Amino acid sequence: MTKSNHQPTSGINILYCGDRNIEDGLILSVLSLIKHTAEPLHIYVMTMGLTLGEREILPVSQETVQYLDDYVKQENADNSVMLIDATELFQADPPTANLGTRFTPCCMLRLYADQFPELPERILYLDNDVLCRGDYSSFYHQDMEGCEMAGVLDYYGKWFFRNRLLHMDYVNSGVLLLNLRQTRKTDLFARCRAMCRVKRMFMPDQSAINKLAHSKRLWGRAYNEQRKMHQNTVFKLFTTSFRFFPWVHTLTVKPWQFEQVHQKLKLHEYDDIFQEYTDVTTAMKGYLP
Repeated sequence: MTKSNHQPTSGINILYCGDRNIEDGLILSVLSLIKHTAEPLHIYVMTMGLTLGEREILPVSQETVQYLDDYVKQENADNSVMLIDATELFQADPPTANLGTRFTPCCMLRLYADQFPELPERILYLDNDVLCRGDYSSFYHQDMEGCEMAGVLDYYGKWFFRNRLLHMDYVNSGVLLLNLRQTRKTDLFARCRAMCRVKRMFMPDQSAINKLAHSKRLWGRAYNEQRKMHQNTVFKLFTTSFRFFPWVHTLTVKPWQFEQVHQKLKLHEYDDIFQEYTDVTTAMKGYLP
């Protein structure tokens, strides 16, 4: 879909950011969101194309977004999926000091969200490896007056990174409810972009947001579970974790790696979503050029 300055007046607004490599996760994540809400979903996909030396970053395809938009409208005619091209803004103000890190430059695209007037003032940012398994309306519709963002403490980072010695406040950025009106008032993202431009950091966008945010509202881990699934888990982030048996090692399994989700994580919670994803992507092959 093309860009529009029209903002929805009701429903839930969702933001994803990334290049063409997020498409599998994007589809899975969207399918999981639809399952757990009756409200209209307005989904924005911020992407870009970029060449870095011999590395070419391709944007999320218009065809994929158009197909997904058509598909979600079958569930609710008011649902929508919109593609936003951030290439020009990114190239005009790149996070220079962090372009050569192990983290893709597209990880930092959300720091440009304040530059797009078509994005609603309240929007829920999700990484493409986040799947939903419960009602998220209370999290989305919480009072955000005077607050820049709401999220959940990072499972590991909360112990090592904090602005105050005795106060855990390091938020994982995989699930963030953003108040763009407030971030524009405080210039949060502009200051984050400036920081990423001159200072090389580990997990640059997450580090900048945590360092520079004036106001964060913390929620329980049910809204961004980064380890084992629990009965009350609403959002599950499939991130890297540590395992200590039979030896100390890291484990990274993404939701589109179905066999590994079953074998290594012992999760069958999302099998219905996996099947729907298979049906959708099979149908897409006959739709896309």
